[in-house]
Amino acid sequence: MIKNTILAMLAIGVLTTSCDSDDDSTPKTADLTVNLTGLEELGNDYVYEGWVIVDGAPVSTGTFSSVVFPQSFTVDADQLASATTFVLSIEPAVDSDPAPAATKILAGDFSGNSASVNSNNIVGDLTTSTGKYILATPTDTDDTNEASGVWFLDNSGDAAVKGLVLPTLSAGWKYEGWVVFDGTPISTGTFTNSDAADDNAATSIFKGDAGNGPGYPGEDFLQNAPSGLTFPTDLKGKTIVISVEPSPDNSAAPFTLKPLAHSVPADAMNHTVINMGAGPVISLSGTVTR
Repeated sequence: MIKNTILAMLAIGVLTTSCDSDDDSTPKTADLTVNLTGLEELGNDYVYEGWVIVDGAPVSTGTFSSVVFPQSFTVDADQLASATTFVLSIEPAVDSDPAPAATKILAGDFSGNSASVNSNNIVGDLTTSTGKYILATPTDTDDTNEASGVWFLDNSGDAAVKGLVLPTLSAGWKYEGWVVFDGTPISTGTFTNSDAADDNAATSIFKGDAGNGPGYPGEDFLQNAPSGLTFPTDLKGKTIVISVEPSPDNSAAPFTLKPLAHSVPADAMNHTVINMGAGPVISLSGTVTR
């Protein structure tokens, strides 16, 4: 009887040890809390994805679509404790690539248990951006509709020079010009170099038939107006915007980063330089805690 009792106790001990061993093998997790400002929803085709950099390699902390913060994510505790940096990227909603996309939008290094993240050190520092533009329609031969085009150049000297002073963007991003017509933004084209024509210089459906215009970003709104608008038009009183856009981009509206903006004065003179002002969103920021 005593022998049976001892054997039973030993069996219980083995089971207990086995269970303890199983418990020890369970991965330990910890919470990562993300609190960001300025982000906008991306639509159905793209999501935001967080990453922590562990031993130089990115480890996903999860994806999200909502831009209501704070949000928390469950992460491997050892990896989170070892992380040196947090990065936020924009990813396809259906994504077969396990690595981060080029469109990284926020980043910051951990100091203790928190990281201050911003867009300046990952997209580009937009705080010193400046802009100038003129009203003109160089893509046709009609001089009666000059207020229907905007070109980001400075013609105040002997020869025209670029009108936009903007930092070089990191991979995955482009600039885009816009004119806002009574709440409807219409693109003037995308570009990466403000000292050259924009990407649609030769293919724009809005420009005139006399040529592609000067070798700077801009657009003539002369034909093929979208529904609800009439071209040629008068851009006085309209808002001119320069935004920073993810590339590729499936949205017909400006992205949240808008370093430059200006309402064209009612008394603006054609072919005369007009200075832009700071836009509504120059940088994005937030905190990440572990």
